[in-house]
Amino acid sequence: MNNYGAKAYHKTAVQTASKEKILLMLYEGCIRNLKIAKIAMENKKWAEKGAALGKAQDIVNELSNSLNFEVGGELSKQLESLYIHIFEQTTKANIENDPEKITHCIKLLETLYQGWKEVIEKLPQTKSEENK
Repeated sequence: MNNYGAKAYHKTAVQTASKEKILLMLYEGCIRNLKIAKIAMENKKWAEKGAALGKAQDIVNELSNSLNFEVGGELSKQLESLYIHIFEQTTKANIENDPEKITHCIKLLETLYQGWKEVIEKLPQTKSEENK
């Protein structure tokens, strides 16, 4: 598939995805960009590091901005604190060129991703059981 075809496919996938799938895609994108930034940092590829960290931080901001405190209550507050922590740690990692701070953030995001994935996988079963 050429680059244009891949971009068109990705755009369609995002536009037709459920809110839950988009959440997982955001986590996947953030984790992927943090891994790219870590490798770039270790290889002293500063421009690549900066671009990947910028994308990851944009995603963290989007995750934070999408929180619904009225519905999510305490969970939303806890997620907001984690997102702020991740943003701060990636900023420090960038300034200090510390790949361990990025590893820490990747682990946090992978844990959140797995948790959301498990919850989302149970949603269709819950909805179908309610219709019985």
